[in-house]
Amino acid sequence: MNKSIFFFWFAAIFMTALIFSSQAYSETLVFNTQDFPPFSYKVEGKVKGPAVEIIKAVCKKINVTCSFRLLPWTRAQNYVKEGKSNAMFVIGWNKARDAWLYFSPPIMKTEYGFFVKDDNPLEFKDASDVKGYKIGVYGPSNTSRSLEKIKAKADGLTIDLRPDDESGFKKLSGGRVDAVFSNRDVGFAIIKKIHLGNIRYAGKQRELNYYIGFSKKFNEKQVVDKFNNKFMELYKNGSIKKILDKYFLEPAVIK
Repeated sequence: MNKSIFFFWFAAIFMTALIFSSQAYSETLVFNTQDFPPFSYKVEGKVKGPAVEIIKAVCKKINVTCSFRLLPWTRAQNYVKEGKSNAMFVIGWNKARDAWLYFSPPIMKTEYGFFVKDDNPLEFKDASDVKGYKIGVYGPSNTSRSLEKIKAKADGLTIDLRPDDESGFKKLSGGRVDAVFSNRDVGFAIIKKIHLGNIRYAGKQRELNYYIGFSKKFNEKQVVDKFNNKFMELYKNGSIKKILDKYFLEPAVIK
């Protein structure tokens, strides 16, 4: 009899511990990003930026603990694919990503465009404006894939694929490329950071939205839905706009 009672209580304690362990895991989300000012960056060892503030605001509302890792972009993505992290940000939508990620609603609006030296009169309107240009771009990335599509319509355009964003702008400042194709806000942040006074923005190629992507394999859909629904509440009551206003960024238009 005593053995039976002991076994019963042992089993009860074990199952309770298992349940609480499972709950603790489901209530902790790890978000990966890269060094991508003004959207994400480190200050005194902590990941900062508008997307971090937005994610923290949502996590607080749904009683989820969220943590952040700033990593080289390839590693950041691989960790999400391998289940070492739950999600990554900020990202553009494409078909390849949609196959393995649940997307948040669009969290902000931005644009891709061309930067040139200030003695270049270019005002970009269409692909023919950059015929014959040598253009720097960070890649492989969504940005470089967009430039590949422009190249198909611009005779003689050559792409100088760069391992990071800054190096392309340095080459442009030194006259070693004719232009840089970049996210507009990233470009302005780089120009300010490394004090490049001879570069200007020559015009928008296209607008795009940025998202958070959650691994389909390693996240429960109901957790992602809970996150996304709460984001929409904060979007509708103006909280998202209030965060982005501090960074001079725009919320996406969500209908």
